[in-house]
Amino acid sequence: MGPSYVDGEASMPPPPVHHERDRSAFRYCVRTSCGCEYDPLTDKLEYDYNYDETAPGAKPQPMPRIRERGEYYVDSFNGEAWKCSFGTAEDNGIWMNSGDQAGTIMATLVWILMLYSGVTVTLLTVTEGIPPILGMVYDLLCFMALASHAKCSLTDPGTVPRTAVPQELQRQTSTSHNMCGQCQTFKPPMSHHCRICNRCVSRMDHHCPWMNNCVGVANLKHFLLFLLYTWTCAAYALILFGWNYFFCADEDCIFHPVVVHLVRVMTVLCVGAFLFTSSMLMNVCYGLMTGIGTIDRLKKKATNTMSQSDEEPIPLKDVFGIEGYHTWPFPIDPIFDDYDRVMGYSTPQRLVREQQLMDNQRPSTPPELAPSPTVELPACVNDFLPI
Repeated sequence: MGPSYVDGEASMPPPPVHHERDRSAFRYCVRTSCGCEYDPLTDKLEYDYNYDETAPGAKPQPMPRIRERGEYYVDSFNGEAWKCSFGTAEDNGIWMNSGDQAGTIMATLVWILMLYSGVTVTLLTVTEGIPPILGMVYDLLCFMALASHAKCSLTDPGTVPRTAVPQELQRQTSTSHNMCGQCQTFKPPMSHHCRICNRCVSRMDHHCPWMNNCVGVANLKHFLLFLLYTWTCAAYALILFGWNYFFCADEDCIFHPVVVHLVRVMTVLCVGAFLFTSSMLMNVCYGLMTGIGTIDRLKKKATNTMSQSDEEPIPLKDVFGIEGYHTWPFPIDPIFDDYDRVMGYSTPQRLVREQQLMDNQRPSTPPELAPSPTVELPACVNDFLPI
């Protein structure tokens, strides 16, 4: 069979079906081995909410493919604020806690100490105190630790919006739901109101002054990565210095006189960082295995109700996402298999978008919420409802 022609260009005939099947089987094997549950080639939403169909010459955008049961899709609608402002309010475009001066100082101190250690190891490499490859490895670990710290500090920890509503399962299994007295909105299970950030945070573990941010469901991965990289940096430096001090008797192992003082200070810092991050890692791992965060654990211990806990362990896919193991070491936002389930709430706008897609309707931007019949409530009840 000769080549077929499409639009005037020669193209070879399609490969046999079994080749395509073999390629799909190989791709499935690779995705299974790397833990990739989300396939961007098939699960990514093919609809662009920012596409302007009214522009001259613009063609109507095709409707998204209807998903089968068990398939994922990524909601490509960006409902976040586009305002170029720093803060923790819902209308701020860039998340940054600038109201806590002590937290700002402590977060800055983390960068100063990490950069100090990186410069010290670099000087050891320049003065030929250690091999260059060892210095490069340490600097890479420092870079990943600082990248994780920046991502954790500048990421919304999972704040609850004013439009949050209970999930369908929550509405079916519960007759009443918690409300936050400060935010005047729905309060999902395991969420807490942070007085520093002045927001309710889903699955909040604690407010970390070293991050100058809360640690919640949306940035727990970045916080855990920072602890792991910092712990590795401290252990790596202590092993490096210990080997040089106790086991290396060669003249090449003698540090430069100026660098020796820097190394002594860095040794003290590494011991403190190793002990602190070890305790924090054990604290985070305990929370993942028991499903009880730091705040909830302290409350249960204060009321002596730890034995009555019925929380389930938190699966790792609710921390690192479902994109695959190759994304775990990097401080990038995870993709959750069920965003509403992980966050503990839903929003009417997202539910309307999903309903429009399932009904094969043209999604509106923003989605128009159909008015629902309301019932007149007593004034004493209205006082407790969000404005």
